[in-house]
Amino acid sequence: MKFSLDDLRQQPDGTAVWDGVRNYQARNFLRDSMQPGHLAFFYHSNCKQPGIVGISRIVSRGYPDPTQFEPGRAHFDAASQPSNPRWFAVDVKFESELPRPLPLAELRELHLAHKQSGGPLRNLALCTCPRLSVQPVSDEEWRFLTQLAGVPEKD
Repeated sequence: MKFSLDDLRQQPDGTAVWDGVRNYQARNFLRDSMQPGHLAFFYHSNCKQPGIVGISRIVSRGYPDPTQFEPGRAHFDAASQPSNPRWFAVDVKFESELPRPLPLAELRELHLAHKQSGGPLRNLALCTCPRLSVQPVSDEEWRFLTQLAGVPEKD
């Protein structure tokens, strides 16, 4: 299912469930690491120019993804039980669109250059684990990427 930053913005209160994650490492980040108040980059994939396009805020702790229990849904998992859920979701809220989107091609170039120079994107998970839909971003990476995108610094 495709879900864009504009789709998130148009949801009631700009909030939606981030469900359908079916990778164990990504599930662990949703379940164990994401906390209400955390900011996250919103990444467009499956489009002509994939890249980071916005910022969302995590508004819930991880909870069992309801789609895993719904037969007929794309993310149904017959092996998952309500008493021992396999998959987790979080609620996210639209925060802002980036002043300048960060295309994946540019991020890859910067990652390669930073690997050589020791720059802030040297370990960027988007480039080292590109198939993972939920990835940690270090404070150093966050600062660099938001500055690169033209996000004004908050006092």
